[in-house]
Amino acid sequence: MRARETDRLGTIRLLLAAIKQREVDERIELDDAAVTAVVEKLIKQRKDSISQFEAAGRQDLADKEKAEVVVLQVYMPAAMSDAEVAAEVQKAVSETGAAGPQDMGKVMAVLKGRLAGRADMTAVSGLVKAALAPK
Repeated sequence: MRARETDRLGTIRLLLAAIKQREVDERIELDDAAVTAVVEKLIKQRKDSISQFEAAGRQDLADKEKAEVVVLQVYMPAAMSDAEVAAEVQKAVSETGAAGPQDMGKVMAVLKGRLAGRADMTAVSGLVKAALAPK
């Protein structure tokens, strides 16, 4: 506030409002994992908006959304490297005893808890699909 960073302040207020709204709606106090999920959801919304604004030729609005994503990324846990994600996928496949593509749900359920907020789950899904593909 004192630094007069109005854009950053607005984004932080938006985040706090989203967290408070979820707490009020569910009548609970959010833990770290739930707060991370809220931040992740807001980032996903911003990325969707960016693609729509760019498709519509509204670069000014897309730039504003990109700035909000940068501010929100600060509140996410450190991202895992590709090698760490691949190791976690292999570990989860062996733990669940997954044999083929039909077991993808089991593996993703295990990985979602471990990697939430630390890896792009669509990329993880692709890795799991590749790991369970028939050879």
